[in-house]
Amino acid sequence: MPIARLLAILMLSLAGAVAQAQQPAFWSPWSPELTPTPRSEAAEIADLMRAGKSENALERADTYLQTHARDLQVRFLRAVVLIDLGRAEEATEVLEHLTQEFPELPEPYNNLAVLAASQGGLDRAERLLQQSLAAQPNYVTAQENLGDLYASMSAVAYERAAKLDPSSAALKSKLALARDMTTKLKATR
Repeated sequence: MPIARLLAILMLSLAGAVAQAQQPAFWSPWSPELTPTPRSEAAEIADLMRAGKSENALERADTYLQTHARDLQVRFLRAVVLIDLGRAEEATEVLEHLTQEFPELPEPYNNLAVLAASQGGLDRAERLLQQSLAAQPNYVTAQENLGDLYASMSAVAYERAAKLDPSSAALKSKLALARDMTTKLKATR
């Protein structure tokens, strides 16, 4: 899964969590409810990531986590930044800790699955996506990623079968279809 898609997923999950000032039921220019709420640290880090300043985002997350070590959103964002910086091993460690501390959250499992799949660990990716869906059965992103994974797994299986029977026209056709589908799926991300 490309980093841009990971960020889009992350931004959607953060959108509901970012504090925003709300308009009171009865508006008055003197209403104390009009005092804007400061933006969260997670929102500021996400802005840095969107601006392509991943190193700055990581530095800000690390600094913030020194005094707020339990902040779930910033810890998750830190993992996403590490992925963006190509530091998959560190990101994996962060995400695994999150799954241990917060097994009810689907996002860390989903992101671990994406990392596993990108490294060729398709079976592990499938298990992680199943864990993500066990945590939240209606998690659309994990469901979609599972479909993408199954398409990739089918191409791998047809390729193995075609090597075993190179003269099979049916296997060649199925392999071509599977490859075409995975190529088209990658183009829609």
